[in-house]
Amino acid sequence: MDTNHPILKRGQLTAGQKAADALTHFAGSWKFIIIFLIFLVIWMFLNVMAWINHWDPYPFILLNLVLSCLAAMQAPVILMSQNRTTERDRARAEYDYQVNRKAEREIEQIQKTLEIIKRKMK
Repeated sequence: MDTNHPILKRGQLTAGQKAADALTHFAGSWKFIIIFLIFLVIWMFLNVMAWINHWDPYPFILLNLVLSCLAAMQAPVILMSQNRTTERDRARAEYDYQVNRKAEREIEQIQKTLEIIKRKMK
């Protein structure tokens, strides 16, 4: 296996790029959706059913603020991760192109060699 492949060089990533990839991987999972849904249901239940201390009564303005802040932070992180994916795809395509060009040159050389052998056998 060729270890020079650009996709295998994860050591070159910055901490921010690694964090963006990890966060996007988690935020795009069913685990995140289920945990977040449970959090929302608990938040609303506690604020509707609590006898005292409604810290965020209906219509849940604080929850709306939390969700807006989460979306505001999550969107750029997801975009950063998508940019990284685009960079990886571009690097992979360039690497594949170089490998294909090398294979093509080698095949041409083999064809020339076979043609020479064929002429000598006649």
